[in-house]
Amino acid sequence: MSKSCTLDRVDVVADDENAVSDAGLLLAATLSDRLGLAALLSEHLTVPGSAGANPVRKALTVIHSLLAGGDCIEDVNALRAGSTGAVLGHRVAASSTVGTFLRAFSFSHARQLDAVTRRLLARAVAAGAHVGFAESVTVDIDSTLCETYGLAKDGARGVMRTGLRGYHPLLAVIAGTPATNSAPGISGVVAHARMRRGRSSDSTSAPVFIKETISRLRGAGATGEIVLRADSGFYLSDVVTACRNNDVRFSITARMIGTAVKDKIAAVADEDWTPIDYFLPGAAVTEFEFTPFATGPRGKLLASRDEIHPLRMIVRRTPITDAQARNRGHDPGQDPLFAIYDYHPMITDRTGEIVQVEADHRRHAEVELTIRDLKHDMALNHFPTKSFGGNAAWLILNTIAHNLTRWTSRLGLNIATVMTKKIRRRIYNVTGRLVRTARRLVLRLPRRWPWADQITAALQRLRALPAASG
Repeated sequence: MSKSCTLDRVDVVADDENAVSDAGLLLAATLSDRLGLAALLSEHLTVPGSAGANPVRKALTVIHSLLAGGDCIEDVNALRAGSTGAVLGHRVAASSTVGTFLRAFSFSHARQLDAVTRRLLARAVAAGAHVGFAESVTVDIDSTLCETYGLAKDGARGVMRTGLRGYHPLLAVIAGTPATNSAPGISGVVAHARMRRGRSSDSTSAPVFIKETISRLRGAGATGEIVLRADSGFYLSDVVTACRNNDVRFSITARMIGTAVKDKIAAVADEDWTPIDYFLPGAAVTEFEFTPFATGPRGKLLASRDEIHPLRMIVRRTPITDAQARNRGHDPGQDPLFAIYDYHPMITDRTGEIVQVEADHRRHAEVELTIRDLKHDMALNHFPTKSFGGNAAWLILNTIAHNLTRWTSRLGLNIATVMTKKIRRRIYNVTGRLVRTARRLVLRLPRRWPWADQITAALQRLRALPAASG
């Protein structure tokens, strides 16, 4: 190869004031403007002291940095280069300013961001982001362990059950709403989030959190049926009572504690098991009436408790795999004398065919996709400050950025649920150049960018949305 063909001839200078590093953020910024995010932050966010000055600019800086792929405070400086700030609609705060701002948060100030997300969800629903929201909505409640390092972070010093240190936030994720062929459904939007200390159990504060979540959904326009799904970490009488008190249907994975559930399953005749479509051949379901939480410690009856009600218990049985058989001391190459199954019970007050109800509850596992998106495509894999309140604010700002991507996909790009990584690569991170002509700003994107037409069409749709009010 000749010297003239090598990369050594490429000179690099950083002198273009009109360059825009993440030009596609114009879409998310336009949507947040239509939803009135800046006004909501200005109305609710009152961080004390000089660190709380200009809270809107600082909060939006963090949100837009997260959308661009920043996963730490220092990354906000990337938005200060060239003319990137011109497509965001606000001045970009410096990383040192953002760090001081987050450290000034107490937990009560982070709760102010809860008021912002509550009203933002209602405005997104009003803008048409969630088709069929009024008729029916399904919400998944789950918790996740977020590992931290060192002993300096408040609330994360204790060792969790995994042997690691970190936080244990609660999340309520909208799993889906009815959809039509012309308007694809949307899922994965975080309706509510709550920071908790690392040593909290799965169900710590769950009843209150559920009540607040349902209130948000009702306030956003969910006048029809709400279905709540949860795993066995939320198998508590207080959780069931919270659902009943708020007129919410539920399906919760049950724990096989004691002999009551096991005896009921053992008494089911083989002909009462209904085969289901499952990746393991031989899987089947059955149901029977069961009264959970009727006994206390040592089997003592609690007949005076108001929350004792008979419910449907649906059980899925699946034949064990070869690996499971090997772990249990069976030869996977030789059929046992009696079939060996794993059993997965759940309690529910939902009506409908057993096969459909069980299959729908199984889709609760899809909440892990949203958690993965928050951790690996956003910045929830670490928390940047020593302050518990600052890290609680970081959690909420991550959910706002995550939701803006979901809503931009639905309202602007007119596509259903998609991972943030794809939107970021195709839309947000496109480079551009800002030029001024005829008293207007023109954002020039690279020629032959594969998704340029999608960007321009999405921008027109978002600009056509009415500005939010109230």
